[in-house]
Amino acid sequence: MQVASTLADGERNSALHAPAVGPHPALDRWAVAATVAGNALEFYDFLAYTTFAVYIGKAFFPMRTEFASLLLSLATFGVGFFTRPLGGLLIGAFGDRAGRRPALMLTIGLMAVGTLAVAVTPPYAAIGIAAPVILVAARLIQGLALGGEVGPSTAVLLECSPPGRRGAYTSWQSGSQGIAILACGLIGVGLGAMLSKEQLSDWGWRVPFALGLIIVPVGLYIRRRLPETLLAQGTRRGADVLHFVWQGHRRSLLLAILIIMCLTITTYVINYLTTYALTSLGLPASKAMLSTLTQGALIAGGAFWSGRLSDRLGRRPVMIWSRIAVVLMVYPAFLFLVGEKTAWALVLVTALLTVPQLLGAVAALAAVTEIFPNEVRCSGLAVAYAVSVSVFGGTTQFVTAWLIHATGDPLSPAYYVIVTSLISLWAMFQLPETYKS
Repeated sequence: MQVASTLADGERNSALHAPAVGPHPALDRWAVAATVAGNALEFYDFLAYTTFAVYIGKAFFPMRTEFASLLLSLATFGVGFFTRPLGGLLIGAFGDRAGRRPALMLTIGLMAVGTLAVAVTPPYAAIGIAAPVILVAARLIQGLALGGEVGPSTAVLLECSPPGRRGAYTSWQSGSQGIAILACGLIGVGLGAMLSKEQLSDWGWRVPFALGLIIVPVGLYIRRRLPETLLAQGTRRGADVLHFVWQGHRRSLLLAILIIMCLTITTYVINYLTTYALTSLGLPASKAMLSTLTQGALIAGGAFWSGRLSDRLGRRPVMIWSRIAVVLMVYPAFLFLVGEKTAWALVLVTALLTVPQLLGAVAALAAVTEIFPNEVRCSGLAVAYAVSVSVFGGTTQFVTAWLIHATGDPLSPAYYVIVTSLISLWAMFQLPETYKS
């Protein structure tokens, strides 16, 4: 069965149970920005956490060794991923039942609460055990929100896109990540240059989280005015939505999980390069932050063109060839970086890994969104994304740090990326071409 016909049948079935609606209006630039604001805040906040993980560990987890504090800090980073599947289930079903717009309002509000708590919670030295407890609670709230964010926001982008431009429109999800990473990198480089190591450890790491809250009121204001793209609003219970996803779209869900798994692991390995440069390469913070800056600039500048490429060539070819490129490049890239241990080598390796990763991620996001019909699109994508990111994204940086420490091999991250990429390639070959203009 062709996926295109499956999608068409799904849309027609939804229409049979929904009031007649006209074509969804195209989003203007401000509406696109508001739609992806939550995704941008997610990556900004998570990148800020990983970028300053060393300092957060010292503030909330004072241990005998710096490595032990770092591991506890990264473990707390991973805690936020435990509630992602729950957020994907609850908020994804809510978006397929009540509508995309109310789901997006809910997620950005929850994210604001979690980010504010991280920014203002006093350190362990001031309030004792309450400090890490509050930090963990904030991460759990953020995870709940972020688990449900991607489904409704990507659905709105896809369902409002003009003919032949679904890849380009959904690419703004990845583009928003790039803008967030770039912003985090700029702030990180600036703080690394302006503040001493002691100042960064005492209070400087809080600045990025405080600044991230600026987009929340703007996102809330514009999201209230987004067009509603769900065809069958309020006609089903959340449990019915989830049952239909599992019974009617189980294979699509499993393939989507495997594909997103690999993309998530590779993304977080690249994100970890800043901490890797600090802990394994011995570079100063001002130079280590160049990795985050490079990654953000490439994603922000290249996401839209990656989406256009998938519209022109099809999703599968772009996904598969870009993943093969990552497999071939990741080992020599890390080998080169470990041998050079310089800032320019860090920038070069970050760029070489980010470009093919971006191409595949943009095409994959469009593909796994398209394989689910309108009535379960939020749930299908939200659950697949949340499960993949919670199980694999939440553990990637902890596993990477542990592997390097346990084996003494600084190339361990490359092996991890290669193994998971091979699994994902199998899933990509199983996924039929969803769209080609």
